[in-house]
Amino acid sequence: MPLSPYPLAVVYQSSESHPEIEPQAIELAKRLSLPHSDSWAEFSRSGQEGFVLLLTEQGLALQQLGKKAPGPIRVDFGAGAMAHRRKFGGGAGQMIAKAVGVKASRPLHVLDATAGLGKDAFVLASLGCLLTLHERNPVVAELLADGLRRGRQTGDLELATILERMTLLACDSLLGLANNPQLGGAPGVDIAPIDIVYLDPMFPDRSKSASVKKDMAVFHQVVGKDEDADELLPLARSVAQYRVVVKRPRKAPFLNSEAPTYQLSGKTSRYDIYVNKKIPD
Repeated sequence: MPLSPYPLAVVYQSSESHPEIEPQAIELAKRLSLPHSDSWAEFSRSGQEGFVLLLTEQGLALQQLGKKAPGPIRVDFGAGAMAHRRKFGGGAGQMIAKAVGVKASRPLHVLDATAGLGKDAFVLASLGCLLTLHERNPVVAELLADGLRRGRQTGDLELATILERMTLLACDSLLGLANNPQLGGAPGVDIAPIDIVYLDPMFPDRSKSASVKKDMAVFHQVVGKDEDADELLPLARSVAQYRVVVKRPRKAPFLNSEAPTYQLSGKTSRYDIYVNKKIPD
């Protein structure tokens, strides 16, 4: 029986040094219409299966319950794989940078319409792009918002500068793109022109791959499949000034069955680039 794709509760661990955790957890539970509890030990020993959102002084995390459950999933831009990629990832030589068309001469405004945990957006922001992030899953949006907030408060000025280039909107891109003034919707709303739209929809078979780590396989269960991803491409192509970039597993079919202008391919994934016009130098 598959696990419920939605958390059972918000569980928090407060302390005398971090009294703010309890009201934050209560407010989070209210936003997500979830119960809240301060008894992590009770949940961890309950034998229940499923997930909880765990709020501690380390931040907000998605935690699976049960024996042999993987560790917590949280967004941490200042440590681990994200920090390593920022420092040693190859800069503008990375395939994602080439696909997007990153320019040293001018910052591109990129709409990441399927933001997830913000990993690709962070790479682009670290290369000078301005990022607007759309995330429609409320649990994922909360994890990402928490990671952005903590990252801006670390005292790392370089990291804070990068994260200030990232603006998160907890919304469905199908609605967000359709209501963009460039498509004739939401009159009077001042939105900066979108240079690039970046799409990385959840691919149905991705969670079955042996290359997917155990913790991310758990994350995929919570997010589910983007069954309506094909609908994003025509909207994105209407909004992007210069190009739409679609990240796909290497052997996956084209999004919306539309062949790209050109492709960049790696060992496990590829970028399909749909060009509207040349990015100026």
